[in-house]
Amino acid sequence: MAKAGRQGPRPRASVWLNGEGRRSGRRAGQPSGLDRDRITRVTVGLLDAEGLAGFSMRRLAAELNVTAMSVYWYVDTKDELLELALDAVFGELRHPDPDAGLDWREELRALARENRALLVRHPWSSRLVGTYLNIGPHSLAFSRAVQNVVRRSGLPTYRLTGAIAAVFQFVYGYGTIEGRFLARVADTGLSPEEYFQDSMSAVTEIPDTAGVIEDAQDIMAARGGDTVAEMLDRDFEFALDLLVAGVDAMVERG
Repeated sequence: MAKAGRQGPRPRASVWLNGEGRRSGRRAGQPSGLDRDRITRVTVGLLDAEGLAGFSMRRLAAELNVTAMSVYWYVDTKDELLELALDAVFGELRHPDPDAGLDWREELRALARENRALLVRHPWSSRLVGTYLNIGPHSLAFSRAVQNVVRRSGLPTYRLTGAIAAVFQFVYGYGTIEGRFLARVADTGLSPEEYFQDSMSAVTEIPDTAGVIEDAQDIMAARGGDTVAEMLDRDFEFALDLLVAGVDAMVERG
């Protein structure tokens, strides 16, 4: 008879759970000229330039001008390094000043904008957000800031996670798609406006989709914006306003 208690897949190990994420100093025998902060910074740069598909420990070692084994003095696995890189970019997020006296709605919007910009600036990060536990110090600091702001809305405690999910899962989806769109545009060598116009022209030539696009043209024209960035910003801001208004409405409903 099988023993109970240890069946099924176990949670993914984390660099933050085994103490390695906060390790300081060098292990005995570590090569000089390297440190974990430098390795993490170079990792972020490579991920920005080449994406997850192009990243490897060997590629990182070449960028650092060391052997691959030298990197393993500082991290035990590639997963550990990706976790460190993910938390490092979360450290870029600016948090509202709690002493600035801002309304919770404006603070929530500011945090949402910061999160969107992060996902666009580092398109690889959205893949890792759903892969790891995200319990590094910078990630937790952002989560704490979000919780503190939404708590001030007046929602009952048991509704807070739902409100946070509504806002930041929207931000995650919007920022992920926007980041991937801009990465694809960059690969073509076109400007976002050129790519958008070229795509629209190509789609209208397909009989099965031309009608849908024609029906949507008045909607897109009414949205306004002279550039793709302006169109994306307008859609994001209005959608965010809808979600904040929804939180307000649920507070009034009690």
